Amino acid sequence: MPIDIERFEHERDLGSEETHATRILRFLASNDDKAFRRGEIAAETGIDADTVSSVLNRLKTRDLVRHKRPYWAIGDPKRLREASATSDSLAALNDRLGTEDMDEWREAADRDGER
Repeated sequence: MPIDIERFEHERDLGSEETHATRILRFLASNDDKAFRRGEIAAETGIDADTVSSVLNRLKTRDLVRHKRPYWAIGDPKRLREASATSDSLAALNDRLGTEDMDEWREAADRDGER
């Protein structure tokens, strides 16, 4: 499947799997003059409708999408830019320093609690 040149130019790792949230946000952002029903988003993104529903609800809690039953639309552009910048920063830090291991964090916290 082809990708747009914007994605080609700006993404570091094109071989990685795009998340459902990213696919949904990309679709809604490219159609920012419209609002869609859950089933329409599912059909356009190729994601199961139940999965779309749970992803949309998570995105709504982060103010990345808007909802007026039964329609969904892209959220505030400023909020989307902030979330994207945060995601890009975290990805850069993970590339440079490696990812965090939550088990290591828990073990360290347990050790500190024993002192």
